[in-house]
Amino acid sequence: MAERAFDAYAETYRTQVEQSIAFARLDHTDMTARKAEHVLALCARLVGPADRQRMLDVGCGVGLTDGFLADRVGTLTGIDLSGESVAMATAANPSAKYLTFDGGAFPLDDESFDLAFAICVLHHVPPADRLAFAAELRRVVRPGGVVAVFEHNPWNPLTRLAVRRCALDATAVLSRCGPTAELLTAAGLEVERRAYILFTRSARWSARADAALARCPVGAQYYVAARRPVER
Repeated sequence: MAERAFDAYAETYRTQVEQSIAFARLDHTDMTARKAEHVLALCARLVGPADRQRMLDVGCGVGLTDGFLADRVGTLTGIDLSGESVAMATAANPSAKYLTFDGGAFPLDDESFDLAFAICVLHHVPPADRLAFAAELRRVVRPGGVVAVFEHNPWNPLTRLAVRRCALDATAVLSRCGPTAELLTAAGLEVERRAYILFTRSARWSARADAALARCPVGAQYYVAARRPVER
């Protein structure tokens, strides 16, 4: 089962990822922090002040991203297939709430979050199940709330190399930015913003590169942010 596979990597997750990107001489912690900053910026731009919002991390893993968010948002909830990962996330981020789920329906009420995000999770979802996954993301955000999906960029050859080198991604099926945006649209969301993320060894230069090259598909990863429409 998928949850058992992820359980097996819970203790070594960080090491697995660091080894897969070692050739690029990038720091995984810095990359994680950058994505957390993008989540916060999207929240401020599309939803409101982050410290007032209810956020959901879908596929939270061991809670690395949440370590940069837990004390800066209103409330933070994470869900994951792996019980081992959830236990580690709970220990690392005691102010957040974590739950396990079976990969199907999220164990959460309708319209209970202002922003839901999934970071490098979609490529682990079988293509046939992705529309249902996107529909669940839509279901749990309130009308006017936002869903943000971060993913590896298949157009970047170094990203493809890193994925091939990571045992955790052995069964990954990558999705380009355009099809990911189409998926969220098919689930009943309205795409508000999409951008590529270009990681560098300097957080300062990463932020500048992201601003300058957001539309250029050279970044290692990308995100698509989409809003649940308000019924009229």
